[in-house]
Amino acid sequence: MNLTTKIVAALVVGAIVGLLLNLTAPNVFEVLNTYLFVPVGQIFLSLISMLVVPLVFFSIVLGSAGLGDPKKLGRIGAKTVGYFLVTTCIAIIIGMALSAVIQPGAAGEFDTAGAEFSAEEAPPVSETLMNIIPKNPINAMAEGNMLQLIVFAVFIGFALTALGEKTKGILSLVNQGNEIMMYLVGLVMRFAPYGTFALIATAIGTQGWDAILAMGSYMLVVLAALFIHSAVTYGGTVAFLAKKNPLWFFKKFAPAMGVAFSTSSSNATLPVSMEVAQRDLKVPEPISSFVQPLGATINMDGTAIMQGVATMFIAQAFGIDLTMGELATVVLTAVLASIGTAGVPGVGLIMLAMVLGSVGLPVEGIGLIIGIDRLLDMTRTAVNITGDAACALYIGETEKNRNLQAVGRA
Repeated sequence: MNLTTKIVAALVVGAIVGLLLNLTAPNVFEVLNTYLFVPVGQIFLSLISMLVVPLVFFSIVLGSAGLGDPKKLGRIGAKTVGYFLVTTCIAIIIGMALSAVIQPGAAGEFDTAGAEFSAEEAPPVSETLMNIIPKNPINAMAEGNMLQLIVFAVFIGFALTALGEKTKGILSLVNQGNEIMMYLVGLVMRFAPYGTFALIATAIGTQGWDAILAMGSYMLVVLAALFIHSAVTYGGTVAFLAKKNPLWFFKKFAPAMGVAFSTSSSNATLPVSMEVAQRDLKVPEPISSFVQPLGATINMDGTAIMQGVATMFIAQAFGIDLTMGELATVVLTAVLASIGTAGVPGVGLIMLAMVLGSVGLPVEGIGLIIGIDRLLDMTRTAVNITGDAACALYIGETEKNRNLQAVGRA
């Protein structure tokens, strides 16, 4: 049984066990969750989280140095950011369109009077952009500030390229460090089926069947939008831009999607998604090392879908009609917020609070959906990292063709 099969089996069995225990033996679930599921799940999360900062640093340095020409890095960076912004816009439009047709907020009676939510204040976009250059790189590493870490690593990569033979030993050391990290990722992945089982059992068992049924229409719309976006947007990227078979892409990338589903963290899944992209999708290491860490920081297509559906759901539940201008404002605010709130804890709900505020919808409406957000967060994280991989594959293929054409001209 290969790793993909083991992770999928662990997800299915864990979900069934968590749901059955919640329905038939809640006291037993409480004991197992406290002494088995939570410890095993947290150990798995800690193991992969332990590798994130050094892996991102080593990979971005190698990616920047491997790309060599600053113009090439600038071109790839512009294509990457442009792709993420376009797909984020597509994602939120898909979510809003489905919500307008199905109208999940009108499917039942919701306690809008009792809904409560207090959102943290997100920093303005300008502040985020000004703070991407770290005053203290070591502190950025310690805090896990990914944007600052990526910028510092890019500068190091530039320096290694410019100095050439003078820093050959340092480049070799960074390369060896990256090899160590990838080896450790392989070791941690042997524990993935057990960690995945524990995490999904906790998530499903804690939420329970009643919560799932109560918000069933909202959940179905979000899941449908996520599926459509993955199949059409990412499948189209793979088929028409990367010239590859979408079924091959999703099958090969499935192990990383399974880990993302169980961890609900793009950053925590990064070591796994990079290994799968480089090993199974054959994405060139410099491209993967640059695009995927950046995507884990700023690409939030799954979250954008949730925002679109949640905005429409809350408007419908409170009986508020949104104009076309307000709908356009929702799209624009969500796309800008995907950059402005990068790296902020609880980013999905903070972004949603910003979107709701932009069109005058009550932020308290988030209280209606927060109970099942954990389950949907798992799915949208899997979608987010799939978008990172699709972008890396597309850029890898187009850059490969560009390099071949350049060699042919020479």
